[in-house]
Amino acid sequence: MIAALEEMIAGSDQLTATKRAELRGKISAMPGLNRFLRVTPGGLLRPNKAKAKAEENLDGKYLLRSAGPAMTAGDIAAGYRQLLEVERGWRDTKSVLDLRPACHRLEERIRAHVILCWLALLLIRAAENHTGQTWPAMRRELQRIHIGTFTGPAGTFRQRTGIPRTARDLLTALDIDVPRKIHELITPQT
Repeated sequence: MIAALEEMIAGSDQLTATKRAELRGKISAMPGLNRFLRVTPGGLLRPNKAKAKAEENLDGKYLLRSAGPAMTAGDIAAGYRQLLEVERGWRDTKSVLDLRPACHRLEERIRAHVILCWLALLLIRAAENHTGQTWPAMRRELQRIHIGTFTGPAGTFRQRTGIPRTARDLLTALDIDVPRKIHELITPQT
């Protein structure tokens, strides 16, 4: 950003005061660059190297606090990084898993519904951690596997489609056997 600012103000010392003010106004519309611009008492435009150095010392650092006095700084930072995943998990619980107000009135049925959704989310997270892929990406690949029903004079059978390489790799990574080719065979009774 400093290099971009220096490039913008290069040669501004030769400009008139009005043109320098116009350039200053143009830079003020760019918050990223404007915070590193300083104007000398003589009206010249210069990069504020002291401010840039102060921000450089804080670059990539942020303040986190915790109510747990026994937690280490590493534990707090790891928990914060996982916050995004936790929030995505709650969104998935409400959307992908369709955990919505169900038509259950009995407490044990409501509790069972929530536990089943929680278990589904747990399986999703385990699969994501094991494969290193997101659930939407895995789901998209696995949904490419279909079963078709075919009927002929010899009977009816159900057969799966071919398994794409990416889906096969996912099944292998999750240690799941590839579904068999012929799922069901019904011969006509004679």
